[in-house]
Amino acid sequence: MVLLLRPTTTYFRAASRGLRLMSSQYTNIIVAKPEPSVSLITLNRPKALNALSSPLFEELNKALKDADTDDSIGAIVLTGSEKAFAAGADIKEMQDKTYAEVFKNRFLEDWGQLAKIRKPIIAAVSGYALGGGCELALMCDIILASPTAKFGQPEINLGVIPGGGGSQRLASLIGKSRTMELVLTGRNISAQEAADWGMISRVVGEGEGQVIKEAIEMAKTIASKSQIAVQAGKEVVNAAYELTLAEGLRFERRIFHGCFATNDQKEGMAAFSEKRKAEFTNS
Repeated sequence: MVLLLRPTTTYFRAASRGLRLMSSQYTNIIVAKPEPSVSLITLNRPKALNALSSPLFEELNKALKDADTDDSIGAIVLTGSEKAFAAGADIKEMQDKTYAEVFKNRFLEDWGQLAKIRKPIIAAVSGYALGGGCELALMCDIILASPTAKFGQPEINLGVIPGGGGSQRLASLIGKSRTMELVLTGRNISAQEAADWGMISRVVGEGEGQVIKEAIEMAKTIASKSQIAVQAGKEVVNAAYELTLAEGLRFERRIFHGCFATNDQKEGMAAFSEKRKAEFTNS
């Protein structure tokens, strides 16, 4: 197999022998299939510490859409390098923009397309996840972090504020006081502190590439379930941030009822009763 793009981590270089690279059309990301049911997307701007730019997001949005519409894919893993998941937005791209320009062109609006993907996305974070990088991780459904990960919203040091949802998503996850601290001081927090605050799922054991390996295993597990049930589960959890408790409970119950119209519900419950493994058909 010929590698079409230079991977950004030692793990990826080693593991790439067993991965199937999906396309050569990208320059800012690498797309691979480490498992038949898992898509692995790696940010690939190593010289810029994976700084986020409009061209990168154009590629990322396309890769995510392709994975979302690929029936063979059940879950997605998004990662960067050992040094940086994404160290922030590309300041060179932004510094000369005017208010009229960013307002008219809805700058950063399309950077949030990731949050609209129906299939679950797991962020595997090592190194810096700052500014837009932190916001990108927060758009994902599950965040696993290596002990080296650093999270933060340092935009205040540039005379601006978070523009990709950082203040809003953080407030719903870690509360007002902690969000105010991060947004107004610009300080970074460690992976362990992020875990203690409930910002991420957990800190993964040490070892280069370990967080990617665990994210892929988690994605493989999720992908083995009914895709209909998985996407329904993602939808109801996300709804909890938008609805009142009474509305959320009603919405969850209706989606639960809808599962009884699927073949996977019949198969899953039959397999449980018959003490065998379920063979889901995603129908």
